[in-house]
Amino acid sequence: MKATGIVRRIDDLGRVVIPKEIRRTMRIREGDPLEIYTDKDGEVIFKKYSLMGGLSDFASQMCETLNKTTGRVCVITDRDTCIAVSGAPRRDLTEKRLGEKLESMLENRKIYQYQPGETPVPVSDESEKYFVICAAPILAEGDVLGCVLFAGEEGSLQSGETEYKLLQTMSGFLGRHMEG
Repeated sequence: MKATGIVRRIDDLGRVVIPKEIRRTMRIREGDPLEIYTDKDGEVIFKKYSLMGGLSDFASQMCETLNKTTGRVCVITDRDTCIAVSGAPRRDLTEKRLGEKLESMLENRKIYQYQPGETPVPVSDESEKYFVICAAPILAEGDVLGCVLFAGEEGSLQSGETEYKLLQTMSGFLGRHMEG
């Protein structure tokens, strides 16, 4: 755990303000759920809560199936990180923070498909080896929970209607699964 040197007081309703700089660095937005942990030393820890995080085994199985079907690198993300990967070494993408361009694409709530001549969108800013071929946001009750995407290395980013429809189907399925 890293000390920030910032001290805040709790108000009469038990609230504490998380400084803007920490919210920006940790990509905590208004309305984001936070889990609260305590330990025996009296520490209180806030952690971003991911609804998709609880599905990592299920998401891994889905990625493996999509990878076997298409031969493409398949990734399922929550709003911040890659939670399941198949078709690429896991260390390259698993638990890597999403790239800013990909994150803003998710906020648009539209399916993205790479078009020749465009600047490729990296899956993660931490590893610029893999780029988004096609990505479909996972929507549940109007909220973006993450996305399902196919990734590839630069030069192999072409896709067709089949990949588009597969991701549209899988993202819709996961969205309904999260609502149920």
